Amino acid sequence: MRFSQTRPVKIVQLGAGGTGGHIAPHLYRLLYSLDRPVRYIICDGDVVEQKNLVRQNFTPADLGENKAQVLAERYSSVFGMETEYVPDFVEDEDRLNDLLIPMRFRQRRPNSYREEIVEEMVILLGAVDNNKSRQLCHRVFTQAKELIYIDSGNGEYTGQVVCGVRRSGRTYYPPIGVVYPDVLEETDKFPTELSCAEASVSAPQSMAANITAATAVVDMIYNILAVGESTVRKVTFSTNTINVRPEIQKSKRRKTT
Repeated sequence: MRFSQTRPVKIVQLGAGGTGGHIAPHLYRLLYSLDRPVRYIICDGDVVEQKNLVRQNFTPADLGENKAQVLAERYSSVFGMETEYVPDFVEDEDRLNDLLIPMRFRQRRPNSYREEIVEEMVILLGAVDNNKSRQLCHRVFTQAKELIYIDSGNGEYTGQVVCGVRRSGRTYYPPIGVVYPDVLEETDKFPTELSCAEASVSAPQSMAANITAATAVVDMIYNILAVGESTVRKVTFSTNTINVRPEIQKSKRRKTT
């Protein structure tokens, strides 16, 4: 599938922890290199704790600070980009839809002096650790006229990244909720619904798995934005065997947005 290499871009990332923290520095660098308007909004209501320093992209100086704020301020300042973050868990459908509303820009047509109005290409990144947040993203995706939704998830040694694409109200690449229907089952809670005891218990993960998932996400976004073409619908990986396996979309007719 082909993607415009000139349209303005907005990326909204839910989650700034194990995988999201490793996505951020590389994504800021990628967006900095693009010759078009870009926005990157990181959302997370969690604060940096001592236990996070083992595998997440934080330092002792960040302890007690909001994760989204730390990442946004650190890397946006390095690249001279606007700092945008939401220091809360986004758990409401209306709020997420508001974040995903594309801005409109006046842009000169290629090889022409004429201008046209173009909307941002919007990418939703799910770097969350609970399926209830994935269900929220799934509902918003299936109702969107146009949206790219990339979700990452992993355990201690294995994981997957799924890229869903909608255009003109039609799904071309299925999202995580279609590829792995079990994520739509009511089995867990939003972060704000957890008790202190529940919040202190998390599934085992490793730094290697988080970095591998983040790399796959950045690779997908690089192909979409810098190359202008992506055929990978899903990636599964194992850090034990150092294996990454993509699932390629079979070629049909190509469209550019």
